[in-house]
Amino acid sequence: MAAEETHELELKRRITQLEQLLRISGLLSSTLDLNRLLQLIIDTAAQITGSEAASILLEDTRTGGLSFAAATGSSIEELQRIQVPIEGSLAGTIYKTGEPLIVGNASQDPRHFNGVDKSIAHQTRSLLGVPLRVRNRSIGVLEALNKRDNADFMPEDVLVLSTLASQAAIAIENARLVASLQEANRRLSKLDRLKSDFMSIASHELRTPLGLILGYASFLQEQVPGEMSKEVEMVLRGATQLQSLIETMTNLQYLESGGVQLERGRFVLQEMVRAVCAEWEPMISGKRQTLQQKMPPAPIYVEGDRAKLALVLSNLLNNAIKFTPPEGQIEIAVRPQTGVMAISVSDTGIGIPPEELGQIFDPFYQVEDHLTRHHEGMGLGLSIAKGIVELHGGRIWAESVPGHGSRFTFTLPVRLNAGANSLLPRPNGR
Repeated sequence: MAAEETHELELKRRITQLEQLLRISGLLSSTLDLNRLLQLIIDTAAQITGSEAASILLEDTRTGGLSFAAATGSSIEELQRIQVPIEGSLAGTIYKTGEPLIVGNASQDPRHFNGVDKSIAHQTRSLLGVPLRVRNRSIGVLEALNKRDNADFMPEDVLVLSTLASQAAIAIENARLVASLQEANRRLSKLDRLKSDFMSIASHELRTPLGLILGYASFLQEQVPGEMSKEVEMVLRGATQLQSLIETMTNLQYLESGGVQLERGRFVLQEMVRAVCAEWEPMISGKRQTLQQKMPPAPIYVEGDRAKLALVLSNLLNNAIKFTPPEGQIEIAVRPQTGVMAISVSDTGIGIPPEELGQIFDPFYQVEDHLTRHHEGMGLGLSIAKGIVELHGGRIWAESVPGHGSRFTFTLPVRLNAGANSLLPRPNGR
C-alpha cells in the first residue's frame, strides 16, 4: 500500500509539473518585457523543481563571460556585478557543452564558482543546470539551486527544467529583439527630431541675412555698369537658388509638423497646368526638349490650394527636365478616371531602378550617390509633393523603365458639382 501511495503522489506531482509548464508556455509567448519575462522563468523554475532558488545567466559578448540576468532570493544588483567565467565553471561547462548537469555536492566540485556564494552570503549545496539554446546555439544557462528537504535532483527534474528552458530561450531571444527594435526606434525618433529642429533653425536663421544679400545685390545691379553687373547677377542667381532651398526646407518642416494650412479656392485645372509649363519653358527650350500637354478641352474646376498644387506639378516637371537628356520628350497629361482626376508627368529620361521606386518619396532620398551624382537638389521635392497631394485627399506614385523614362502620377478625388467637373477633397481633407 505504501508503494502505491508513493506512486500516486509521484504521479500527481508530475501532472502538476505538466500543468505548470502548460500554463507558463502561454505566458512566455505573450510576454515581451525582458525583466518581467526573466522573473517569470526563474520563479517557475524554482517551483517546478522544488528548489530554494533559481537563476539565469546570459552570454555577455562584451566580456566573453556569463552575467546574471535574474535570480530569486538574492540581490540582482549585486549579482549583476559578478562575471562568471566560461572556462572552469559549472555554468560555463553547461553553456559550452549544451548539456544538462546535476551536481549533488557543489562545494566539492572544483568547477563551482564560489565567488557568487561569497558575494551574496549564500551556500550552494546542490545544483541542476540546463542550457538555454536558440537555433542550436547556447545563449545562457538556467539553474535550479538546493533541492528542498536536502533531496537530490532527479532525471524527472532535468526533463521539466529542460522543457522550460527550451521555451524560455525562444521567449528571451524574442524579447531581446523587441527591445533592440524599440531602442532603434527611439534613436531614429531622436534623429528625426534633430533633423526637424535643424531644418527649422537653419531656414529661420538664414532668412534674414539672405534677405539682406538679395536686397543689396538687387540695388547694386541697378547701380553698377557693364561687366560688374554680370557679376552681381551671378550673386543674385546664387542667392535666389539658396532662397529656393530654404523655402523647400520650410515647406517640408511644415508638412511633417502638420502646420500646413490649405488655402482652398476654385480654379481651372488646365490654367494652372499651363501656367506651370510657362514658368519652365525657358529651361525646357534651353535643353532643346519637347513638352506636350494633353488635357480635356472642357474646363475642369478644382477646389483646392492652387499654389500648393502648382508646387506639386512644378516639382514633378523640374525632375522630368533635370533627368531627361537634351532633345528628350516630356508630356503632361490630365485624364479623368473613376472618382478621381489623374495628372501625370512623363519623360524619356534615365529612369529609376525598380528597387528605388519605393523610396523616392522619402525626405532627402536621392537615387544617385551624393558624392558622385550629376544632378543638383536636396531630394525633398517628391516628399513635399507627396505631402501636399495627401493633404488634398489624393495619392501619388511613380512608374519607370530604367533607360526609357519615368511617369509620375498624382490623383485627386472628384465629383460633379452644379453640372461642371469639380475636384473636391474628401471630408476632413482625407
